[in-house]
Formats: sequence, C-alpha cells, structure tokens
Amino acid sequence: MDRDPERRAESRPVIQLRLPFDATAAPETNGAARRLVVGKEAIRYALTRMQRRTIALFVGANGVEVRAPTRAPLAQIESFIREKETWIRKRLAEPRPARLRWETGAVLPWLDGRLSVVLRADAVGVACTGECLEIGTARGEPRERALAWIREQALALFRERVAAASARSGIAASAIGLSNAATQWGSCSVKGRILLNWRLMMLPLRLIDYVVVHELAHRRELNHSRRFWAIVASLCPEHAALRRELHRLAKALPEL
Repeated sequence: MDRDPERRAESRPVIQLRLPFDATAAPETNGAARRLVVGKEAIRYALTRMQRRTIALFVGANGVEVRAPTRAPLAQIESFIREKETWIRKRLAEPRPARLRWETGAVLPWLDGRLSVVLRADAVGVACTGECLEIGTARGEPRERALAWIREQALALFRERVAAASARSGIAASAIGLSNAATQWGSCSVKGRILLNWRLMMLPLRLIDYVVVHELAHRRELNHSRRFWAIVASLCPEHAALRRELHRLAKALPEL
C-alpha cells in the first residue's frame, strides 16, 4: 500500500498504491527518470516495471513514479500519464511538509503522541524517556542516529502488530520487513512478504493496524478488486474512515 494508502516477485513487492510522441524515446532503465512532454510543459517521472496487471501512478515528495506491467508498451504507459495530467499537476502543486530540523526543541510525531527532541553532546546513543527523544551527538549526525533508532523501533512494533492481526484473521505473512518507499505505506509480495514503511511510526497506532490489515488482505487477493475490499471490510469494518484519516494526517507529516 502506498502513502496514498489505496495504493512489488519477492525482490520487488507488489500491491499493495504518447500522443504526440517524442521524436526519439530514451532507452529504458528501470527506476530511472524519464521526460514526457504534455501540453506546453514536460512531466518528469520514474518508470518501474514489475509483475503487476495494471499501470499505477504515484506522486510524492520525490516526484512522479509510474509502476507498470513488465510487457506494457511504453506508448500505453505514456498515454495513461497524459490522461492523468490534471491530477498529476494538481498533486505536484500541493505544498510539501517542512523538513524536520534535528535540533533541541524539535517535535517528532510519534504513534499516538509526540516526542520532543533533545540533543546530548555528552552522549552517543538514542533514548526515549517519557515524551523526550534524547539523541547523542558525541559521534555522528543526530539525524542518522535518530532514523536508525526509528527503524529499529518500527520493525519491532510492526512484527507485533502483524502477529496480532494474523492471529485474529488466520492470515499469515511469510516475512516482515521495512520499506523506505516515498509513495507507499506498505506492500505485499506474491510470496507473502510484507513491507511496512517505517514512517508509519509518526501516525496513530490505529492507522498502522489498518495498513497491516490492508497488506494481509493482499495475501488472499493480490489486487484491489471488490473481493479484496470485502476481505478488508471483514477484518476492519471501519477501514473507509481510517483510510480517510490516513490521507489527511499523512499530508501534515514532516520530511525526515
């Protein structure tokens, strides 16, 4: 599931989230930036091909990303981009959240509350005491230390939440890992490996649980069909409200 949460084979989790043509099309490199002239302006996008049935568009902090079936013709992909031009430009024009400054007094959204950052020049590690996140700066940059700590906490929590949801639903994941995707909150591979975005730690626990349920449902339906959403509804009746809340809160999260 992507950071727009409705939205690759084992190495690339899947699911979850030209007319006129350029005179000479650039050779494809998976994930590389491409350029498409639409109207009077160009849209730059990254194209990633993978084992999926449909073309998907994502717009996030890193720009436009297109995920397409391995054999989809480039003309079909770029025609799809043209159809979505208005939506793409609207999303690109949206204001982006400010980047968090890793300094004493900064506030980090954390699960159902907040953590106040305190830098400690006499310390090395990272510790959470009450509502304070103490980051040692004796060796290394505070941002890198903080992100490493967040990822460690995220993996431990995600394993707990997936285990609990699996026990309730009878649906198990083959493995749990972390995602650093700019446009996805989670993903599920065809072999059942679930990746969850460590940035979910900045959101309430109920939204993390919703993303977990969403990805577990992909173990039964690796798509976003009516059958898929019926499974999600059976596991999480309030999923629609949670999805809307996820959309709303995600827009205000700082860039780390």
